[in-house]
Amino acid sequence: MNNHNSLLFLQSFIRKPKEIGSVWPSSSFLARKMVQQVAWEEVGAVAELGSGTGAITKEIQSHVSNKAAVLLFEKDGEMSGNLQKEFPEYLCYQNAVQLLNIMDQNGIKQLDCVISGLPFFNFSTELRERLLKQVIDSLKPGGYFIAFQYSLQMKKQLSRAFHIERIHYVPLNFPPAFVYVCKKIN
Repeated sequence: MNNHNSLLFLQSFIRKPKEIGSVWPSSSFLARKMVQQVAWEEVGAVAELGSGTGAITKEIQSHVSNKAAVLLFEKDGEMSGNLQKEFPEYLCYQNAVQLLNIMDQNGIKQLDCVISGLPFFNFSTELRERLLKQVIDSLKPGGYFIAFQYSLQMKKQLSRAFHIERIHYVPLNFPPAFVYVCKKIN
């Protein structure tokens, strides 16, 4: 992670801590753990929610097929602009609550996988439920939702909508994180 991205992330956190969720970008250890959970040869369409400075996006880029549709969502304007410059081959949007509309606009019927760095527990109950509904409705039957969180507080809510296959603990991240590997219940 370069110093510019780290500084940008910290500044964004100071401005909007509830939206950013951490003072530091995801580590390469966390990014790799996230993408290792995906059968990339089967992915035709994927969305990343809360792309931040692109730490996980870089890992997605190194695994995903050139033919796959990749949707990035980042609410912070400056970080979103940087993502568009760094990953011009991907479609970048600001509001993850518009996931289904964005898919429709781009002719994407279903996603094989949704990868998320959104700090769900920081959000209001209403926003959290709206986002999770978008994720559930966007995924194909048996599709995967892979999300990291800094606690296990989302386990109960996620288990109502998904089969949680695994939860990985990633200590080499600041702060340490949990990676939820969730499969859509058909």
